[in-house]
Amino acid sequence: MDFIAGIIGDISGYMYGYILIALLIVAGLYFSFRTKFVQIRLFRESIRVITEPKKDKDSISSFQALMVSTASRVGTGNIVGVTGAILAGGPGAVFWMWLIALLGGASAFVESTLAQIYKKRGIDGSYGGPAYYIKQALKAPALGGIFAVFLILTYMGGFNALASFNLTDFVKAYIPSENATLIIGIVVAVLAAIVIFGGGKRISKATQVIVPIMAVAYIAVAIIVLILNITSLPSVIGSIFSQAFNFSSVAGGILGATIMNGIKRGLYSNEAGIGSAPNAAASADVSHPVKQGLVQMLSVFIDTLVICSATAFMILCSGVDPAGYIDAAGNTMNGAYIQASLNANFGAFGGYFITTALAIFAYTTLVGNYFYAEMNISYIYKDALNNKMFMFLYRLLAVVIIFVGAQFSAGLAWDTADVLMGFMALINVPVCVILGNTAFKALKDYTDKKKAGKPLDFKASDIGIKGTEYWN
Repeated sequence: MDFIAGIIGDISGYMYGYILIALLIVAGLYFSFRTKFVQIRLFRESIRVITEPKKDKDSISSFQALMVSTASRVGTGNIVGVTGAILAGGPGAVFWMWLIALLGGASAFVESTLAQIYKKRGIDGSYGGPAYYIKQALKAPALGGIFAVFLILTYMGGFNALASFNLTDFVKAYIPSENATLIIGIVVAVLAAIVIFGGGKRISKATQVIVPIMAVAYIAVAIIVLILNITSLPSVIGSIFSQAFNFSSVAGGILGATIMNGIKRGLYSNEAGIGSAPNAAASADVSHPVKQGLVQMLSVFIDTLVICSATAFMILCSGVDPAGYIDAAGNTMNGAYIQASLNANFGAFGGYFITTALAIFAYTTLVGNYFYAEMNISYIYKDALNNKMFMFLYRLLAVVIIFVGAQFSAGLAWDTADVLMGFMALINVPVCVILGNTAFKALKDYTDKKKAGKPLDFKASDIGIKGTEYWN
């Protein structure tokens, strides 16, 4: 296991140290300029469109699609991932998380708009995602299949194993048993199974209730911490910006660690560009594809600029010295650090609260991730959703992976998720660059109609697209 963990760790370091940093930043800048910074220009519009009701009772609404994608985005990465990025890369890592979110908003807009344009009809409404727009628009079904396989491995495998591990790592401190890991793994797997075996609709209904409540509670606690430590806030903000570009002589490696950890954890948290949220976007019932692109753009901001920032400020304003939470081997003790940060302000309640928050975020991540995996199994096996025995075994496998993930080591759990996510981005981002002009035309169609006071409806022929199942 140590040998495998070492290989995966080396791949992760190379992937994020060189390839993905350049790819994500360049693509994010390209999409931002081509859309005239849609993530800023139409931010207010993105808030407005989430209230649009669905017309098709078998589909899910914009708000439900937002909550499914936010359920997957808002998870253990927002707590443990941010904490680890700060421990490994210092406060400056937060700046790079913000930057990747700002640029990622444009990437999320493009990929989700494409998913809406090329979505497919299913027995329970619409479905789609990168695998489907790769097949239909690029005429590359084999590449779409490869992407679908990586998405299933990433979300049902790597991400759910990691979420299960993080949850278990936090909660086991409260269970006085040598078999705590085993017990928690069983409980989490059973709770996840209740929703997973109910299918996509049950997932969307569960997340639309749980996600907003927990997110609001988490942000409220972060605001209380800021108020209690208001005098330290200016120095904390200063350290985020000053250490983001730490070119001091100590420091060739420090700057690299800051950038790599900020981008790696930012990407893990907000998922912009890797091709996950388009699966939720394609299932939404909207009158214009751009509306769902705007909704998913908003989800990136909720995840990183709001919830990840809440974690960062809770930690950095607490005054707890991070040096005590990096062991002799250089491993970061993420859970212990954030628990200590909350305990410094709230006593024992802080530890209980952060454990509860992580448990709920991890749970919604588990079921949200599975939703994405189920959307893609139909690409590989067309009749999957109609084959009850196949879907039973598929869902059972998802539950078993959640149980097994609880038994993982920290390094293997994080690196496996990072590498699988990286392969998704290496396929999806170049595809979005190639197909981006379609999303740009759809955006122009939307803004032109809005400016002229026309109904915000869409036909594929308006932008020269033929052969879509919807929008004709």
